[in-house]
Amino acid sequence: MDDAGYMIRVGFGATVLARGMAGGELDGIGIYAQEMLQRLKLSDGVQVQPFVFGASAPSASSLGALHLPAFGPGSVLSAVTGLPYPASEKLANRIDILHATDHMIPNVRRVPVVATVMDAIPLANPQWGSRRLRALKNALWRHTTKYASQVITISEYAKQEISRYFGVPLSRITVVPLGVDERWFCSPSADEVTQVRLKYNLPKRYFLFVGTLQPRKNLLRVIEAHQALSLAMQAELPLVVVGREGWGCDDTLRLLKDHRYGSLRWLQYVTSTDLRLLFSGGVALVFPSLSEGFGLPVLEAFSAGLPVITSNTTALPEVAGDAACYVDPVDVAAIRDAMRCLAEDSSLALSLRRKGLARAKLFPWGNTVQATINVYRTVLGY
Repeated sequence: MDDAGYMIRVGFGATVLARGMAGGELDGIGIYAQEMLQRLKLSDGVQVQPFVFGASAPSASSLGALHLPAFGPGSVLSAVTGLPYPASEKLANRIDILHATDHMIPNVRRVPVVATVMDAIPLANPQWGSRRLRALKNALWRHTTKYASQVITISEYAKQEISRYFGVPLSRITVVPLGVDERWFCSPSADEVTQVRLKYNLPKRYFLFVGTLQPRKNLLRVIEAHQALSLAMQAELPLVVVGREGWGCDDTLRLLKDHRYGSLRWLQYVTSTDLRLLFSGGVALVFPSLSEGFGLPVLEAFSAGLPVITSNTTALPEVAGDAACYVDPVDVAAIRDAMRCLAEDSSLALSLRRKGLARAKLFPWGNTVQATINVYRTVLGY
């Protein structure tokens, strides 16, 4: 029960999570939904009912999700047009509040909506995505933010951008930062690190890049910076890229598949367990993204004791604090110099490891969940 003695019945949107589980890979929204759902179920004062829209899937059943039928060609129609969702009564009888964690957010009658919107990047930087997909997502988010009682976002930077591009009053946006899973702080054994290194045929030390292959992640400049290092350093410390193909990555793929660059390794998708072990063997995470609403890989690297090179723009300084090595993301020479510095200066690397661990501990998922429950209470007037 909450402080007033009420049990809040939360309908929790899990459509993107269920699809990601079915495909064996979670994106940022899927990770957020998974972490929140697991922890909300264990929280006092809330009763959580996950739900998915559209075609049923085994992954939806494993979540204990309520399967709701699609609206016409899909529940997208309700979300885009703002027309009431036909299954509104079914939902209203089961829940007090609807937490929409993804873009599948139909207009449900008689149920207040809390919507998590990660960023405004598709509107702020339309050049970084497919025109067709961008138009659909922008329409979905515009309608969602219009009828949501409260919008949750993940950084002060994202809050300002959402207000600017979606026209949402700042008073209707609450910042609730993401968290780091406690498992990331557990130091693996030397044998575990060696085994994952052998699994992917990696040397003892390497630079690491993590992120979907898309222009916003700035991988081409990272590759250029790495190739500007001495040949000896490139050979000793290859650049290991972890990330699946995304939009607009043809030039990047050509480089990754060019066997002339033996110092460049592409692992595509790896499990979170393997990624944690890869972090433990790295020299630094090189993450000079052009724009981020948060930048969760930065915190994950911190918690694993891996120094981070990241951008001095958007939400990244807000997340990383004084624990990262900052660069101008469009300055290839600056990225190169930061990589060389961390490879050669062990005292700087040790200092950043210590600062990073301390910084990551400021972002437990428990804080994220409690702040989210507080938003539910505010919307419901409890």
